[in-house]
Amino acid sequence: MRQVVCTHNPTSKNFARGLGCVWMLLGAVGCQLPKPPALPYGSPGQTHHQLPANLKPTAQPTALTAPKQVTSAPAVEDPQPATQPRERTAPALSSSAKIRGQTGDDWASSSTDEFDNFRSPMVATDTNQNRYVTPNTGVPSQPQGIKPPPTTGQAPPTTVFQPPMNSIPNNGNLGYGAQGYGGPSYGGEAYGTPGGYGAPGSYNTTIAPGATQGFVTNEASIAPGVYVDPMAGITAPDVMAPTYRPRERIAPLDLYLQEARTGRIVLGGSVNSDLGVAGNVIIEERNFDFRRLPRSWQDLWSGQAFRGDGQNFRVELMPGNLVERYTASWSTPRLFDYLPYSFSVGGFYYTRRFRDWTEQRIGGRAALGYELTKDLSMSSELRLEDVKMFEPRVAGVQELDDALGSTDLYTARFRIAHDTRDSPFMSTEGSLLELVYDQVFGEFDYPRGQINYSKYFMMRERLDGGGRHTLASSWRVGATGSQTPIFENYFAGGYSTLRGFSFRGASPVEGDIQVGGEFMFLGSLEYVFPLTADEMLRGVAFVDYGTVERDIEFNSENFRIAPGLGLRVTVPALGPAPLAFDFAYPINHAETDDRQIFSFFMGFTR
Repeated sequence: MRQVVCTHNPTSKNFARGLGCVWMLLGAVGCQLPKPPALPYGSPGQTHHQLPANLKPTAQPTALTAPKQVTSAPAVEDPQPATQPRERTAPALSSSAKIRGQTGDDWASSSTDEFDNFRSPMVATDTNQNRYVTPNTGVPSQPQGIKPPPTTGQAPPTTVFQPPMNSIPNNGNLGYGAQGYGGPSYGGEAYGTPGGYGAPGSYNTTIAPGATQGFVTNEASIAPGVYVDPMAGITAPDVMAPTYRPRERIAPLDLYLQEARTGRIVLGGSVNSDLGVAGNVIIEERNFDFRRLPRSWQDLWSGQAFRGDGQNFRVELMPGNLVERYTASWSTPRLFDYLPYSFSVGGFYYTRRFRDWTEQRIGGRAALGYELTKDLSMSSELRLEDVKMFEPRVAGVQELDDALGSTDLYTARFRIAHDTRDSPFMSTEGSLLELVYDQVFGEFDYPRGQINYSKYFMMRERLDGGGRHTLASSWRVGATGSQTPIFENYFAGGYSTLRGFSFRGASPVEGDIQVGGEFMFLGSLEYVFPLTADEMLRGVAFVDYGTVERDIEFNSENFRIAPGLGLRVTVPALGPAPLAFDFAYPINHAETDDRQIFSFFMGFTR
């Protein structure tokens, strides 16, 4: 704002001198009034008007003689606002002031024609409360084109711009541009709109960085570095109130992608009450490409061969004292690189030493899958295998004697699954439903169907989402045809089926041989709760129940019930599966059952 120092002679009473002084004041605040009548030079009504050298008035005022008394210039409302706002020349930005980490020299050297949608208009902050400081001196410097405040007398008042209340955005959340974020609130100019920051063109039609006037029209010109006293509020002389436009916030995002490690080698082992002691070696590549053959030994050693198409190749070796399993499989999530079907092939070699015989299987499988939704999937599979039965513990059992030797089986399977669990290990929410149908042909022909269902209820949790108490219920129901061989019957007992019994110890028996049955119904109700705040220790209260029958029937005399308590220990260094220790006591069982109070599982993977 301009300041005018007007002096006059108190001894003179001439009316023309007062009229000339009022005209000078009105001209200083931007009013356009008719020029007062000229007075003869040296007449008693003449007033001498002194202006700073750096301000150039549009018309030469009449000189008037004035005394040394200093008065303040009152603010006068403009009765005739100018049709065109006056353009002001803004001072250069101080080198000590910074805008988004850039100094005034950086702003001066940058092109004003650059199109930048990402830099938001911010207040030019200075280490001395927005005062301009002369470089290398620390002495406040006066911006060019703006008169400094008077050294004596009262400071002139400041005209405060008051926009309509409905045009002021609500910045009460102290968001970007709100009060408290380094300066006065920015107005409603939307970035990228005509007249807003980010529009193509020069600063003559935009709000440049450092401008604090938020409510402007498209004709306003506010260059970088406009001097604003932070204690004076929002000042906007000669600016008209625009229509409010909501703020469009644009943030730059830099994405840096780096391919993760796709290959891994896992070493592990396990010991449990069902399978004995076993080791585990897994070699897996999740970005496999069987068509990318090596051209040299360097391709093999550098890992460039057989990689790059998103396929999965896995080899698993599991030697053990009771179980040996060796598998190799290949799968692709997109058949022919564009069809929404998954496809996998694999081969296996399996040996299991049961209590009454030893069983060996060798074969292969091919499966085709389709994911209907993220939770619903379906698949079909064809499995070919040769099953060899040998080393029977007892001879003379007809069903066992008929299965000894080698048997060829071909199985066509159809499976549909709906899985909404939050985790395959220690689930706390969701459910899993599986419907499986097998049609077996070869030396034995029979159908087979099974339904598996598990439901998890989260009973309570802490405010941070941890410490969950979970109630889980599961059922398994299955039936198979009358021509099913003994090695394909249903069995129950052990850690994975009915706790409180030994492995396969809750199965039908014939001549002290566990022959299994054609019908199975197994269920479990389990409540899991944390014992420590970090959830490394969990307690389990459970009831396992169910039966396996020789024929497709339900016999209450063979129905087993075994309640118990257990402990789960989660050690991240040992892998995702927790250590499990369970104690169960059968309160209802068959006379031929083999009971076992304690069952456990311990394993690790590295």
